[in-house]
Amino acid sequence: MFKRWILLFALLVLPMVPAAEEPGVYLVQTEAGLDETYKAVYAALEDARFWVVFEADMGTQMARFADKWGEDYNRSALDGIRTMVICNAWWANRVANADPEMLAFCPLRVALTRKAGVTRVMFARPTLMAARSPALPVMQEIENELRAAVDAGVAAVAKP
Repeated sequence: MFKRWILLFALLVLPMVPAAEEPGVYLVQTEAGLDETYKAVYAALEDARFWVVFEADMGTQMARFADKWGEDYNRSALDGIRTMVICNAWWANRVANADPEMLAFCPLRVALTRKAGVTRVMFARPTLMAARSPALPVMQEIENELRAAVDAGVAAVAKP
């Protein structure tokens, strides 16, 4: 009898427990330096045909305002912030064919930060915003390719 109650509980209640969701930002870390990681990720992105169309050294730009911003400046104590804006016309065409509104994700951004000896490489996962879009399968392909490129770049500088 007790086993039946457990089985009934499992069948009725457990499906209501929410599944763990992946976070909205894909993130990998390395102990390699910011500049070294940036160069390796840049090369890996271009090898995967994600062309870097714009680069920004946000850490340097923000440092110019340190006096003006006072205690609001760099509260996270980041040692560096670099950003790459990337695009691929072939992927953009596929997204436009599936759902032109998803072109809001073109181009994509990859950010790198450095703090306390750790470099973090991250990007917003396009599949989350495309969850109800006909472009979801294409966005999943893009996200998979982007993950692979970022992972390859970070692996290239990983210390054994």
